[in-house]
Amino acid sequence: MPSKSEIAADARTLARRAFKGSLGSLDSPSGAPYASLITLATDAAGAPIFLISTLARHTRNLVDDPRAAVLIDGSDAAADPLQGARLTLSGKAETVNGEAVKRRFLARHPEAAFYVDFPDFSFWRLAVESAHYIGGFGRIVDLAATDLLVALEGAEALIEAEADILAHMNSDHADAVALYALAFTGGDPGPWRMTGIDPEGCDIALGADTRRIPFAGRVSTPADARKELVRLANAARDIAEPS
Repeated sequence: MPSKSEIAADARTLARRAFKGSLGSLDSPSGAPYASLITLATDAAGAPIFLISTLARHTRNLVDDPRAAVLIDGSDAAADPLQGARLTLSGKAETVNGEAVKRRFLARHPEAAFYVDFPDFSFWRLAVESAHYIGGFGRIVDLAATDLLVALEGAEALIEAEADILAHMNSDHADAVALYALAFTGGDPGPWRMTGIDPEGCDIALGADTRRIPFAGRVSTPADARKELVRLANAARDIAEPS
């Protein structure tokens, strides 16, 4: 039987890899449940972020009552979807600003660059309060926000340098990013790009295919990140080209 910490790690990975999800809000003014489809990314801590328009019904709902839930479905490849992984995150939705949020979302959804600056669109984040994870038989557990989110205290230098790290990796070390995908995730060959980095790992994407590369230990500074990314590259080469 997997431990709670192992299940929580699976849940964090599912959230980080999410490309879309179902947003549950309370319909205004009736208060009835309302579900809608949204595209997703995560902030550095791992909370869902999404870009929505004031013209959308779900946005009007959140303005009136911020209580919300996001369902992430990881069961697409399962022959029996009920045996696949899914995660429901519950909390309160709030508007967020800043280049980091915009950059992280567009790295996952470059097509959104067309409308991201439209005046009726804004970024929102689900401030996670609790979660419920189902990963198949025997892998059902309630999780606290602390089980899902990465503590960023002490890693401010890493978060501040994220844009530079991603630009460097995608420009100068694209071959290493592609090798991470092949060696550690079984991803297909292709021009993988790093879309985010945080103290626990980095996220990579090839179109709509997203993968998570965990670090061996907590990374707090750009120097720490460089050492870990070099270690991963060397390990990936050893897997790809065993002696």
